[in-house]
Amino acid sequence: MMTAMAVSSLSVAHAQTTYAPTQITADAGATTAIDHWQMQDSAKAQQSGADISTTSFSTEGWYPVSGRATVMAGLLENGTYKNDVFYSDNLRAVQVPDASGNLFVTPWWYRASFTLPKDRTGMHTLLRTNGMIASADLWINGHLVADHAAVAGAYPVHTFDVTRWVHAGANVLAMRVHPGDPRKSLSMGWVDWNPTPPDNNMGPWRGVDIMRTGPVELSFPEVRSTLSLPDLAHATLTVKVSAANLDTMAHDAVITGTAAGVRLQQTIHLAPGQTQVVVFSPTTTPGLALDHPKIWWPVGMGDHPLYPLEMTAAVDGATSDRTTATFGIRSVSSSLTKQGYAQFFINGKPVLIRGGGWAPDMFLRDNPARMEAEFSYVLNLGLNAIRSEGKLENQRFYELADRNGIMILPGWECCDKWESAAKTGGAPWTAADEKVAAASMTSEANLLGNHPSVIGFLIGSDNAPPPHIAKMYVDALRAADWSLPIVSAAIDQATAEAGPSGMKMAGPYAWIPPAYWYADKLGGAFGFDSEVSAGADIPRMEDLVRMLSPREQEALWKYPEARQYHASADWSDFAVLTPFDTALAHRYGALTSLADYVAKAQLDNYDNVRAQFEAFNARMDAAKPATGVIYWMLNNAWPSLHWHLYDYFMNPAGAYFGAKKANELVHIQYSYDTKDIVLVNHALGDVHGLQATIRVRNLDGSVRYQKHLQGIDLSGNHTRLLTTLPTVAGLSPVYFIELDLTASDGKPISRNVYWLPTRPDVLDWPHSNWYLTPVTQYADLTSLKSLPAATSEIRATTQRERNNDVTTVTLSVPASSKAVALFQHVSIKLGARGELALPIRWNDNDVTLWPGESITLTARYASQGTATPVVEVSGWNVPTQSVPAAATQGTDH
Repeated sequence: MMTAMAVSSLSVAHAQTTYAPTQITADAGATTAIDHWQMQDSAKAQQSGADISTTSFSTEGWYPVSGRATVMAGLLENGTYKNDVFYSDNLRAVQVPDASGNLFVTPWWYRASFTLPKDRTGMHTLLRTNGMIASADLWINGHLVADHAAVAGAYPVHTFDVTRWVHAGANVLAMRVHPGDPRKSLSMGWVDWNPTPPDNNMGPWRGVDIMRTGPVELSFPEVRSTLSLPDLAHATLTVKVSAANLDTMAHDAVITGTAAGVRLQQTIHLAPGQTQVVVFSPTTTPGLALDHPKIWWPVGMGDHPLYPLEMTAAVDGATSDRTTATFGIRSVSSSLTKQGYAQFFINGKPVLIRGGGWAPDMFLRDNPARMEAEFSYVLNLGLNAIRSEGKLENQRFYELADRNGIMILPGWECCDKWESAAKTGGAPWTAADEKVAAASMTSEANLLGNHPSVIGFLIGSDNAPPPHIAKMYVDALRAADWSLPIVSAAIDQATAEAGPSGMKMAGPYAWIPPAYWYADKLGGAFGFDSEVSAGADIPRMEDLVRMLSPREQEALWKYPEARQYHASADWSDFAVLTPFDTALAHRYGALTSLADYVAKAQLDNYDNVRAQFEAFNARMDAAKPATGVIYWMLNNAWPSLHWHLYDYFMNPAGAYFGAKKANELVHIQYSYDTKDIVLVNHALGDVHGLQATIRVRNLDGSVRYQKHLQGIDLSGNHTRLLTTLPTVAGLSPVYFIELDLTASDGKPISRNVYWLPTRPDVLDWPHSNWYLTPVTQYADLTSLKSLPAATSEIRATTQRERNNDVTTVTLSVPASSKAVALFQHVSIKLGARGELALPIRWNDNDVTLWPGESITLTARYASQGTATPVVEVSGWNVPTQSVPAAATQGTDH
């Protein structure tokens, strides 16, 4: 039997954590986040908000939680559940209420105390909610500030002037947060990515702030830039900020600041309660016409410089408010190809969007270090974009994207209340829903406006919004001075205001063979594919045993029809891995154990993910061009057997290294359809004098074809057909293509190895559906099982670089080895019996070498103390072995 989860009784008081009240600074313009709460179910705390928001109220038995905790995240912080909710189907038990009643269908209280300093005359205290799932009633010091009709929705930002209800010293904020249901409220749904969180993510997931300002408040600072094309020699900046008079008397305010080092100043007059948008342009401030500006480019195309913006409002000589932002100077546009697909241009240059679909933690837990590590993986993978389908993130996410040159395509999500009005039979929206949606769009536009990483917004996902809602979105964006592309949907649909989407969403989402991606139909490499992949991405063994019970592990390789909770919690088309498991057994041979299953899965995932990205690479210059591909997905919200380039544990596996190989900045690749050898250059600069070596090898390692080319020039942001492989006689049932690309001095640039069958996969195109194209003949790769054991020699050292360890591993296959060393995977443990070093960034991995060849790999990871790292190498036909990676002298600062 599966292990049942024990649920602690929520009626039993637990050990208390004592928090000091949040200290609010006296400075005008200061914003302080509520960084902790006391939380309790309203079924147990049945007092009124007026009582709970007084300083005398006792929170004995309440849960101390962090500032952005949802109810479920808060319970996890408190160790409420004795078993790991991510293991096996333990999460099911959380759905069962405790003995005292319903657990997640009643409102929950959040209570925080904060201390205000003594004020100078004219100071105001503001309360800002940054998004609430699903809604909340707010009280301060016994007074109702707003009810849940006014504070509703995951994304709207609401600001309330609470000056009349607060005082110097101790104050109390209480929120009664109402339950959410993504089918009934504009919150968050999870579709088939992972189970629905038991609490439906109810809570202040983006946090609550206390702000201090004088009589004039500044908000929504933004900079819009216009860039001269194509020379990029000039830019004009328009700076805007909203100034609001919070008083009942008129004020003159002096608005000053700097943008990109240019001084700004204007004096404005504000009537009582008036809000005015203050604008600075080259007309008013000539310095905002910049010569030779620093230009923001996506990663791989150039640098990503950012400029500061600082704004201050002064009233009667005293600072009233301050606000800051950063911005980048760049141009974004899009147009439709002849075939009707979206092509994005950055600074006038066409760019092939290569990205993945983003998923936060399923309990929306805020983890800055993890988010930074995930962006380091995006860079390491060679991707240049992330698509967010709902689950839209906070400022930190976009700041990381800005700094790292990662383009972001955010948009609303599918398959819940967000899309119900667009679907046949879907629940129509009420006037209250439309109000929340409009506020959501306005708030997101304000949040995203200064970020150069953001290149558009998708107002629909699997369906475009109905006409009046599409108009509402577009009107809200334009009112916020939105200058970027507005995309009607992630599917091939149009709206009157935004026009044709230029996107396709044609599948697949389940297993298909690598050759599929080179087709000219459905999900093949043409146009802009907004979400697509071959489905199952199997983690490595160490992660499977962390997420699956022994019975689930056995079913994974023995019973392809068995439902896996970590494939899909609901009875969807993805609850079983039958297409993947069937293909694995037919192509690589009958599955004999979990270890055998994992080994074959890694080989298949690498091959298939590499083919997906390489096919879009190959067609970026084609007559029917590929303009964008979003791998579905980049990551997981919980441990999953589906849809990721790296798993929840951040342990890179076959899919990761297949994507990393395909997305090299300068790359050599093989085309499954034409046998072309193609060079790809994703950088803007031309490269000259390249050398390429092409070998076709039989299973025994014998070279059946070889060609060496030199003096090769490759234009920036283009592909080049290098040569086409001829028909080679006498090939074994499985053969290899080995490609090496070097600089003129022999320095390695790109190395790529394919294992290919002489009997190919045959696709049954007429019987395709929305997620799968059947196969009538599977490729025969079973002779890979006949490879004798290969010999691999390992040398490894470690060097400290600031806070990181850098381990260098040289793999060599001696000339005396009996066979190719196929698909060698290298991992690093922190000590002989230690945990894996994760997160970790490799320059390459899952490598294949023939006798007489060697390769040097490097890995970078956070230093973990004095334990000597241990390098472990395993492979398809390489016995597992470990060696210490002893430290050498490095840079320790």
